Amino acid sequence: MSTTTRSRRSRRNASAMRMVGALLALFREAAGHTQKSLGEIFVVGEQQIASIEQGRRPLKMDLAEQLDQLLDTKGALVAALSEMPEVDLVPLWAEEYLDREREAIAISVYDSLAVPGQLQTEGYARAVFRSRVPVYDEDHIEQLVAARMERQQILHRKVPPTTSFVIWEAVLRDRLGGREVYVEQLQKLREQVDMPGIILQVLPLGRTSHAGLDGPFVLLETPEHQRLAYMETQRGSQLIADPDGVGILTQKYAMLRTQALNTEDTRDLLDRLLGEA
Repeated sequence: MSTTTRSRRSRRNASAMRMVGALLALFREAAGHTQKSLGEIFVVGEQQIASIEQGRRPLKMDLAEQLDQLLDTKGALVAALSEMPEVDLVPLWAEEYLDREREAIAISVYDSLAVPGQLQTEGYARAVFRSRVPVYDEDHIEQLVAARMERQQILHRKVPPTTSFVIWEAVLRDRLGGREVYVEQLQKLREQVDMPGIILQVLPLGRTSHAGLDGPFVLLETPEHQRLAYMETQRGSQLIADPDGVGILTQKYAMLRTQALNTEDTRDLLDRLLGEA
């Protein structure tokens, strides 16, 4: 398999992404362009160019080819992109979502299968990855856990996104990883309830109606105020930009929040579960 083919199938190494971004910034400035002027030429926007230069968003091969031509860089960006080291931690179909999540100004998550990745402890994340079939080897699991913990820094940015989580109570009744992991995860969720900018609600068992029976999903709002939705399956995912599709899931999330416990009752439930643990 060629290097170029591999690069299209694996997630780029973060340090290499920053290196390619720095090259783009150097070439752009030498050609007399600003991020804004370059974004306007390719109709991708100033924010996307900035994200690529900062290493937060991967440079796609087709855009690299166009940039090499415009900036007269003799194929340097394409060559750098083709030779990037790879870390096969995240499936290609999840890359675009993670890129969008890094920049989001608002994130809303409904999960009925596991604690959302943004709120997991290391032990819980490790238990999630160890549950995979076929199994991962331990080195790969540790890489995945480290990547998930790094991803949580989104919530601790200087200006973090406004985040809302609705978690089905069945997730909190599952003792994934054993008692110690379970208690540690409950304690982290209890801490998150009191964090400013984070809204955490539990959808309790025993409800007579349930707006989330079709499964977990995420809603994002970008810095440009575009609204997106994301759903993941066993073998792939779907990032939805269509206003009608996003609107339907937005309505579902609003209904789930009315069916879920409020923040105070969620806090009481977590305290009760910790007491029972």
